[in-house]
Amino acid sequence: SIMTADGPAGLRISGECSMNTTAWPCATLLACTWNPALVQQVGQAGAEEVKENNLAVWLTPAVNIHRNPLCGRNFEYYSEDPYVAGTIAAAMTNGVQSNYGCGTTIKHFACNNQEDNRMGSDSVISERTLREVYLKGFEIAVRESQPLSIMTSYNLINGVHAANNYDLCTETARNEWGFKGMIMT
Repeated sequence: SIMTADGPAGLRISGECSMNTTAWPCATLLACTWNPALVQQVGQAGAEEVKENNLAVWLTPAVNIHRNPLCGRNFEYYSEDPYVAGTIAAAMTNGVQSNYGCGTTIKHFACNNQEDNRMGSDSVISERTLREVYLKGFEIAVRESQPLSIMTSYNLINGVHAANNYDLCTETARNEWGFKGMIMT
């Protein structure tokens, strides 16, 4: 079994655990530093808490881009710019995974633009826009840091649920980008 903890702004675990955890600045604020080395240090410090709490995977970083100001997860996402999002996510992942036995889960793959009705939302989008805007941050994170896992989003992309999307999960992530880890829903 693999124990995970959510919380891109710090481990979100029950009060019954052995220690308190740090509340890190939200992803948007970390991206505003334009400092991948600093974000990598945050990842390293977060990995220490992952280990101290007998966990294996931190469900971070969240790589979606800011496309809608009403998206309920914008605090988890780094930027409206795919390059910034991917570069900072890669730095966070490299920091966490520098601690042997600790992994990250980049999420929510892909096009998660709203909280309400996520399972019924359909992102109808051209391949060019998908690749240049929505997937670019994920691609950078995978190529530069090889995260342990990818978490899919609930929404549909052009009529197919992200978790069931062979072109997205296999052809793109695995065959094009060389992703070697696990893909979870």
